[in-house]
Amino acid sequence: MNTGFLTNLTILANAGGPERGLFEEIAKRWEAGQWGMYPIAVCLVFALAIMIERGIMLFGKASINKDAFLRGLKKHIYAGDLDKAINYVAGQKQTPLTQVIKAGLMNVPKGEEEVQAALDEASLRETPKIEARTGYLAMLGNAAMLAGLLGTVSGLIACFEAVANVNPADKATILANGISEAMNCTGFGLLTAIPAVVAFSILSGRATSIVNDINETSVAVLNLIVNNRDKFKNATVSASARDSEE
Repeated sequence: MNTGFLTNLTILANAGGPERGLFEEIAKRWEAGQWGMYPIAVCLVFALAIMIERGIMLFGKASINKDAFLRGLKKHIYAGDLDKAINYVAGQKQTPLTQVIKAGLMNVPKGEEEVQAALDEASLRETPKIEARTGYLAMLGNAAMLAGLLGTVSGLIACFEAVANVNPADKATILANGISEAMNCTGFGLLTAIPAVVAFSILSGRATSIVNDINETSVAVLNLIVNNRDKFKNATVSASARDSEE
């Protein structure tokens, strides 16, 4: 009875849990992949950093409900109250879209052409912030696959050299090590490349959607200003509205 109890305790103590087993398996695969794992790991680190930073930017900081924002802005434009319109935009979450619209509203007293120019200039300034670094994910995904292929070739070379030159007694060990290196590099390369390519597609689509929202809202606001131009004939930007821009 006591012997069985002690045996069960020993089994539980040596189990280590799934987390420990996972890390041990990764370490084992890393060692088997040899030097080919290092360039893949570099690609993985950079890809993860870009995914996290761009995800926070595109799905968090740059995200705004375009339709609700435009509905609130329309009330002030229809009323011909430029200061309230600017203060309304300044009071919203600071995103590329609000920055573009604010730049256009600040130039309403100068005329429609100046509003159009200010919207275009702000769009050109904000668009690169939205699209920044996303393209690197595709490059890193390709680089990870190529680095995995390089490790695979290295392992296969070791296998062929074993067949040609190594002692028959050592052939099996060297062949096993070479095949293990090749397969582990291939697997790790694919595990890095697939998420990077998927994330590139998702983030690129999100960036395109935000840019389209900016363009659509800019045109809508410009049309509102043109259609209500009579209400803004004597409009001026107050000091408080200028301070809100800064």
